Amino acid sequence: MLLVLLLALGIPLTINLQRRAAAELETQALIQAQGIAALIEERDLDDPQRLDQIADETAPQVSGRVLVVDADGVLLADSSGPASLGALYSTPGRPEIESALDGVPTSDIRDSADLGHDIMATAVPIQEAGVVLGAVRITKNVQQVNDHVRNITLGLTAVGVAGLGAGLLLAFGLAGSLSRPLSRLAESAKRLGSGDLTTRAGSIRGAREIEDLGRSFDEMAGRLERSAQAQREFVANASHQLRTPLTAMKLRLEGAIAESHEPAVRERLEAADREVDRLSEIVDRLLVMARQIEEGASSRVDVGEAVTRARDRWDERARSLDSTLQLSGEGGTARADPTDLDQILDNLLDNALAYAPGEITIGSALADGAVVVAVQDHGPGIPTADLVQVTERFYRGAGSPSGGSGLGLAIARQLAEKWGGSLEVSSTEGDGTRVEVRLQQAP
Repeated sequence: MLLVLLLALGIPLTINLQRRAAAELETQALIQAQGIAALIEERDLDDPQRLDQIADETAPQVSGRVLVVDADGVLLADSSGPASLGALYSTPGRPEIESALDGVPTSDIRDSADLGHDIMATAVPIQEAGVVLGAVRITKNVQQVNDHVRNITLGLTAVGVAGLGAGLLLAFGLAGSLSRPLSRLAESAKRLGSGDLTTRAGSIRGAREIEDLGRSFDEMAGRLERSAQAQREFVANASHQLRTPLTAMKLRLEGAIAESHEPAVRERLEAADREVDRLSEIVDRLLVMARQIEEGASSRVDVGEAVTRARDRWDERARSLDSTLQLSGEGGTARADPTDLDQILDNLLDNALAYAPGEITIGSALADGAVVVAVQDHGPGIPTADLVQVTERFYRGAGSPSGGSGLGLAIARQLAEKWGGSLEVSSTEGDGTRVEVRLQQAP
C-alpha cells in the first residue's frame, strides 16, 4: 500500500517537473535561436567568415552548438568546427530543420546516438521580407536538467514517506469504522442487483452521510419492489382481462367466415382470425410468464427447440409472403426463460418478414461460452446512420414502411439484457441484415 501511495505521489510530480523544465528550456532555446537568426542578413549567407564568427560567438552564450544552413538545408557554418561544411543537414533525422525551412520554428527533445545522451534541437527560420533564406539550429545537452529533476523528486519522495507513514496510521484507524457499514451496504446492493427485491440494508451505524445513504437505499429498494410487483400484477390482470374479448372476437370471426360466400371477404376474415390466434398466444405467454415470475420458475431453455417452435409458428405467414424460413446450427441450453426467448424470436421474425421478405435463416450456435441465436435476412439492409439507434424504443428509420411501432428490436434487446445477454444488429445496405442475440450458456 505504501509503495502504491509513493508511486501515486512521485510519478505525477516527476512528470510535471520534467514537463515544466522541458517547456522552460524549449522557450529559452527558441528565444536564443531567434536572436541568432536576427543577426544574420541575406548578404551574410554568402560570407562564410561572418557566419563562422556569429556561430562561434553565440555558442558559449547558448551553452550549446550553433549551426547555420541555407534554404536548401546545406550546412554553411558550425560552431563545432568546419568538418561537415557543405553537407546536407535537412534530413528526416533532423525534422526541426525541415520545419524551420518551411517557416515554422521547432524545438524537440530526443536521444542522440552519437553523443549518448538526450539533446534539445531547436531550429528557427532566417527570414527577410517574408522569404525563408535558411535556418539556425542550436542543440543543448538536457541531461543536467533531467538529473536536477531526479534529485528534486527523490528529495520530495523522502519527505512524502514520513508524511505518509503518519497518515497511514490514522487511515487504518478510520478505515475499519468506515468500511464495515459500506461493505454491508455493498452486499445489500449486490443482492438487489441479482434480483432479490426484498433485500434491505437495515439500520447502518456510521457517519451521518452513510446512515442517510442506507436509508435512501432502503427507500429505493422498497420503490423498486412495489414497482415490480405492480408491473407483474398489471401483466397478469391485463392478460386475463384480454382473454374474454379475444374469445368473443374469435367466435364472431368464425361465424362470419362460415356465413361468408365471397372469396375475397372470406380470405380477409380468415387472415383476421389468424391474427386473433397470434394475439391469444401472446396473451397466454404473458400469463405463463407472470405465473413463472411469481413461482420462481426455472431459467433454462433449449435453444434448438425454441428455434424450431418459432419456425413452426411463423411458417404459414412466411409462405403467404413468398418467404422461406431455414434453420441452421446446433442449438444449446441457454440461461433464459423459454417465454422470453419465444418473444425475442417472434419480434425478430416479425421484423424480418415485414422489412425483408424472402429467404430468412434462423441460426443457433455455441461461441465463447455463450449461446448465439441469429436471424439473417437478405433484404435491402439498414442504413449505417440508423444502426446505432435501431434498437431504441419507438425509433423508426426514414425509409421504414408504415404500420410499425419501432418497439420490436427494443423489446428483444431488453429481454436479452434481462438475462445478462446482448443483442447486436449488423447490416450492409443492399446485402441484408443480421440480428444476433447472445445468451449465457446454462450449466
